[in-house]
Amino acid sequence: MTETTRLLRDLVSLPSVNPMRPDIPAEITLEYRVTAYLEQFFRSLGVPFERQNVAPQRDNIVARYDSPGARRTLMLEAHQDTVPIDGMIVDPFGAKIEGNKLFGRGACDIKGGMASMLGCFARIVREKPSHCCNVIMACSVDEESTMLGVVELAKRTKADFAVVAEPTNLNIVHAHKGVVRWNLASSGRSCHSSAPEQGVNAIYRMGKLLIGIEQYAEHLRATTNDPLLGKATISVGLIEGGTSVNTVPDRCQIAIDRRLIAGEIPDEASANLLSFLKGPAGIDFPFELSPPPIKMAALSPKGSEEIQQLLGAAIDAERGSHRVHPVPYGTDAATLAFAGIPSVVFGPGDIAKAHTIDEWVPLDEVETASNILYRLACAI
Repeated sequence: MTETTRLLRDLVSLPSVNPMRPDIPAEITLEYRVTAYLEQFFRSLGVPFERQNVAPQRDNIVARYDSPGARRTLMLEAHQDTVPIDGMIVDPFGAKIEGNKLFGRGACDIKGGMASMLGCFARIVREKPSHCCNVIMACSVDEESTMLGVVELAKRTKADFAVVAEPTNLNIVHAHKGVVRWNLASSGRSCHSSAPEQGVNAIYRMGKLLIGIEQYAEHLRATTNDPLLGKATISVGLIEGGTSVNTVPDRCQIAIDRRLIAGEIPDEASANLLSFLKGPAGIDFPFELSPPPIKMAALSPKGSEEIQQLLGAAIDAERGSHRVHPVPYGTDAATLAFAGIPSVVFGPGDIAKAHTIDEWVPLDEVETASNILYRLACAI
């Protein structure tokens, strides 16, 4: 068993489910088990590392190798958390190997990519190649929900380039949409449902807000476009309200997902939505838009041309060819790029297998990704 496969097996066997829902059992949530494993791994290599506390039992862990005479620094970044395990038909933490596949939650997203990076990092530390940049190995928390980990990482860690681990079939992702999410609440006045005229129905009010948001979605489709990313979008994904069928509800709440294209500013998205609802949509009653628990700009290809070229050359040397393309989903790369670190996304596995009931990653791709990253570090 190669070192990368052993690392992947160990990582998948350690539960690190993001506590994005209150019903997820506590014994499988949070990243602290993985963080402790990574700390021991870095100690065994004899490299300096630090923990960056983000929330209780949730620490980024960042290790560093300084190459003698190197002038530039490459960050390898992967997140420690996974999505929940609902409906899985394989043991989520069994790390079972069948042929060229390793199964389990996080195998594809993104512990396979993390194992590739850790294997590359360990090889550099041990072999100390003469032509190599400085390398930061950063393992962040909370990517699958509010991305708090990478926000803290970007504040405290600097580099000249970053490669962010996500399943890309060993190709390069250079652009993706950004995201802002809010809760929007309408208020009313409760009363008995036998005399509804004595109250104000918050669900009826929310119905008018939903029509306004649907109109705003049409407005975005008509007025925004990016040659790589397409249209900006907005979507309502959750709704809740009321206390009983025989009570006029005094509150209703929805959850909104807004996807940004290049050039849109996350902090302006709230104001733009409010302006549309109070203007063209004609909403004339009070409602409340919460501060966004997540806001992330789009990842633009501008500024990352050099790392695209260097990584592409490393892929070609190992595999013969590669693709550079955008994706619709978001990653930590956007936050790092917004902080001034030119960033791309790369890793083993297919995004179509991420978050699935039988999640798996090809072991040969995990190994190849590690070799590609080693070539990249020796080319910077």
